[in-house]
Amino acid sequence: MDFVSIMKAKAASAPKRLVLPEGSEERTIRAARILLDENIAASITLLGNIADIQASAMKEGINLEGIALLHPGVDGSILSKYANEYYELRKNKGMTPEQAKTDITAPLRWGAMMVHMGDADAMVAGAINTTGDVLRAGLSIIGTASGIKTASSCFVMTGMDPQYGKEGSLIFSDCAVIPDPLPEQLADITECAAQSCREFLNAEPVAALLSFSTKGSAKHDNVEKVQNAVGILEKRNPKFIFDGELQADAALVPVVLDKKAPGSPVRGKVNVLIFPDLGSGNIGYKLVQRLGKAQAYGPFLQGFAKPISDLSRGASVDDIVTTCAVTLSRAK
Repeated sequence: MDFVSIMKAKAASAPKRLVLPEGSEERTIRAARILLDENIAASITLLGNIADIQASAMKEGINLEGIALLHPGVDGSILSKYANEYYELRKNKGMTPEQAKTDITAPLRWGAMMVHMGDADAMVAGAINTTGDVLRAGLSIIGTASGIKTASSCFVMTGMDPQYGKEGSLIFSDCAVIPDPLPEQLADITECAAQSCREFLNAEPVAALLSFSTKGSAKHDNVEKVQNAVGILEKRNPKFIFDGELQADAALVPVVLDKKAPGSPVRGKVNVLIFPDLGSGNIGYKLVQRLGKAQAYGPFLQGFAKPISDLSRGASVDDIVTTCAVTLSRAK
């Protein structure tokens, strides 16, 4: 099976509860119908003005049977519970109880709170909201995973030469979130991408932290940043193999690695590529996608305490279904 089929099957094997904050958006409603009909989700909640959701569904000819519709803040008891929790989470940032009661009714925050409080297992948004908005809602309420301070993203790249990665599939990270990560953030990104490799490729991660230098062949602040990130990872002693700083050819081609970094533990095994900044990551995945005719799935958010994903505002219905399936597959 291809990546999408594998993720749908994984999500369907133990269906979880999904909340979609952009409930009146037509593509989102159509995706919700598909996800429920294909048993990819156990339940789906669309957030928003219920009349608007119903009107959008009627316009598109979509049956809402079995899909929960919820207008944030209408149920006073839930509003009180969510507002109190939001106040507790944000009071050190100057939040007041009154402001919390107002702010939490925003659909993105309400959806994130549903996940945080255990009333939903995963959230997907971004069809009409910016990545920044989705990230802020997730970070302020759901937060990052234990031991991780940085939320980031990864792409699943498939359809490449099978000698690379796991049968031609690799994780590329970070290609969408952090423009210029600090060494600590780069270490976090590597740990999160390693977990993404386990979940998406069903493989033990072997990560290469990339640079334009291999083992000190060049001197520059950007090289030193990657070296420092490797040092941080070594102190953390994570349960996966990694090495850096490595040039891309050294990371991927054993005979090149033997010349530039003999004895490296990642030789011939790399399935996770960690880019030193967003520029190289974004350019890198698009070059591989277009020139190498690879499939690029994502970006998928990583590093959060519970599953949350962002969408491109140009996402198709199929894109939304895929992202939801991937996100649901990560829910515990």
